[in-house]
This record gives sequence, C-alpha cells and structure tokens, in this order.
Amino acid sequence: MDLLAYLARIEYPGPSTPSLDSLRELHRAHMMSVPFENLDITQGRPIVCEEEAIVHKIVIRQRGGFCYELNGAFAALLRALGFTVTLLSARVPRETGEDGPEFDHLALRVDLDEPWLADVGFGDSSLQPLELRTGMEQPQGRRKFRIVDQRHSLHLEMAEPGASWKRQYSFSLIPRQLADFAGMCHYHQTSPESPFTRSRVCSRATSNGRITLAEQRLIVTRDGEKEESLLDSDADWQAALKKYFHIVL
Repeated sequence: MDLLAYLARIEYPGPSTPSLDSLRELHRAHMMSVPFENLDITQGRPIVCEEEAIVHKIVIRQRGGFCYELNGAFAALLRALGFTVTLLSARVPRETGEDGPEFDHLALRVDLDEPWLADVGFGDSSLQPLELRTGMEQPQGRRKFRIVDQRHSLHLEMAEPGASWKRQYSFSLIPRQLADFAGMCHYHQTSPESPFTRSRVCSRATSNGRITLAEQRLIVTRDGEKEESLLDSDADWQAALKKYFHIVL
C-alpha cells in the first residue's frame, strides 16, 4: 500500500501514530472524503473482497464503495499505521424488524488502551469511532449512540433529537477475515432483494451534515435541516456527481 497516497486521498495531514486522537481524526477524514456509493454495482462492475483491489479503487481510482470496500480499506490503512484492527460481522435489521444474515455488514474493532468500534462504511452514521462499551450514551453532534448487550449479541443504536432509539445493526466480537464476507458481498451486488441493486446512491459526510445523490435527487443536510432538489437529466446527475464527490464515470 502507498500509505502517503492513502493519507492524501482522505486529506489527512495529522499525526499517524496509533493513538485515540489520530484514530478519531482518521475516521472523520475518511467519512468526509470517501463516499458511500454503489455505482459500480448499478453499472454491473464486479466488486471482490480483496484488500489490494478495494484499496486501489479508493486511493488510485478516487472512488468510494459500500461497507466491505470502505471498512476493508480503512482496516488496511489502520494496520499500516500500526493499529490493532479486527474485522467484525454485523447484521442489519430488515423492514420486518428481523436481523439480516451473518456478514451482512462489515465493522471494525480497534484496540488501543480500550476497544473502539470504527465504521466508515455504514453511510449516515457516527462521524467518529465509538467506545466499545455497553450501557453508555455517546453523543456526537446532534445525535447520540449506544451499544446494548442483549441475548448474546451487541446492538448499535442511534437516536436523533427528540426521537427514540433505533437499531443500526447487531454484531459479535468474533474475529473475521475479509474473505469471510465474499458471499454476502456477491449477494448484495447481484440479488434483486439487495438494497444496493435497486437504486444508485452516493453520499458523504460534511462538517455540519451530509450530501447525498439518491437517483435523481440531490439532498443536502445542514445541522439537521434538509434541502432536496430534483435533477432533470443524466447530464445534471453526472455534473452533481463530479461537483460534490469528484467522481467521473
């Protein structure tokens, strides 16, 4: 891995020693620079769970990806900087309320003096890593997060201002390998039941919210307030993709 090229990709000029401060800033920089997107899937370009391929896509091709790519590449970056990283399997709730299958989502455990949950691949979620401790509310900006221990599984939950807690996903602390996620990675880019094959999306965090392209809708969120506009043509969509995400297909 070209470590300097990766740090330049996420516009990170800070210290690179394995510390909590650098983990927080690396996590934030990644969320704000590398978009969550499924554009290769909607164009029929295969995605493989191989570290070299996903790092090349993000660093050299200047693209984003979904969880297996984003957290897989971020894990490689952290390890190259000297962090101790473990891949974790997570299950995302379905519309019925039931958890999805194992390996539905890839999250990261980072061990410093205490363990931390890092996740740059879940879209609109925590901007910085969360302390991997149960029963403790962890505010980040307007939102708050907590990890709940229930029925032999850990649940990451988030609450918006004035709203009740909502489960993001369930996970265990069993160590995994990137290859373990290959089956679900294939499923999510081929199955008509997968949310990633149904519509195209590109989204990244900003200092005060988020910018999202969801099909022909451009959604800009600032301090909890959303502004939405409809893009009239594919040319407008391509222009927005280049302007806000620096991606040219």
